Amino acid sequence: MAYVRKDASTLTSAEKRRFVKAMLEIKRRGEYDEFVRMHIDFYVTDGEGGLRTAHMAPSFLPWHRRFLLDLERALRRVDASVTVPYWDWTKDRKAGAGPWTKDLLGGTGRRSDRQVTTGPFAYATGNWTITEGVTDGEFLTRDLGRARDPIELPTKAELESALADPVYDVSPWDSTSAKGFRNRLEGWGSGRGSAAWRNHNRVHRWVGGVMVGGASVNDPVFWMHHAFVDLQWSRWQRRHPGARYLPAKPMEPGSAQYRRIVARHEKLPPWDVTPDSLEDVSRIYRYA
Repeated sequence: MAYVRKDASTLTSAEKRRFVKAMLEIKRRGEYDEFVRMHIDFYVTDGEGGLRTAHMAPSFLPWHRRFLLDLERALRRVDASVTVPYWDWTKDRKAGAGPWTKDLLGGTGRRSDRQVTTGPFAYATGNWTITEGVTDGEFLTRDLGRARDPIELPTKAELESALADPVYDVSPWDSTSAKGFRNRLEGWGSGRGSAAWRNHNRVHRWVGGVMVGGASVNDPVFWMHHAFVDLQWSRWQRRHPGARYLPAKPMEPGSAQYRRIVARHEKLPPWDVTPDSLEDVSRIYRYA
């Protein structure tokens, strides 16, 4: 029986408590920090050499789908009733809305150092010390909306521009791809400011703090954000029946992307799975 991922804004008080308790427990066990380390390790840009699987590549969506599943399985080993809720950032667009409550994720960081001081993941609680990061900071930081240089969350129209593209991904299969659902959703644009970050990417910038960069997993909102991104892949599949993950075949020797991206039936490191095997997860979970 497939379990259900719910909109974070619809969770009951009991559901919030169970989710938070499970998150804090896998953090206490040290499991959570393994997820942080993995994301840092696989945050490879297309300006670097070697294989890219997590970002700036066609496998952005299946990679994070499997990553989410692994986190969810860890949570469900603690409490089988828990699933990862999603944050609909086209609807809950303000710093006090959606997941930003004292009984779920807490709020924005204080002005002086962006430290989050409210909610169960505040440093002062003693339950959420950052040990894996790209800086030496030990506390969770946020800057919701970027007070000094404000930006807005993506709109429904901006998300629709991604969903309307009937092709999964296109050459050159990286952050410069001007068309294709994957990059329109992942959000690597051109220009400066908000124009350079669309959809997924702009949400990371809007949250700010540790959500900017490879150690973004240190903020629990990472999972709610990516659950919503994952939901968009499912919606895109329903809208474009028969559309598949691309590229279908490995790049030829001599191609700029040879051995740098994963084709449909190739293994998706660090797991022994393929993008093809992750296209249909309807037997595992569904979205409310």
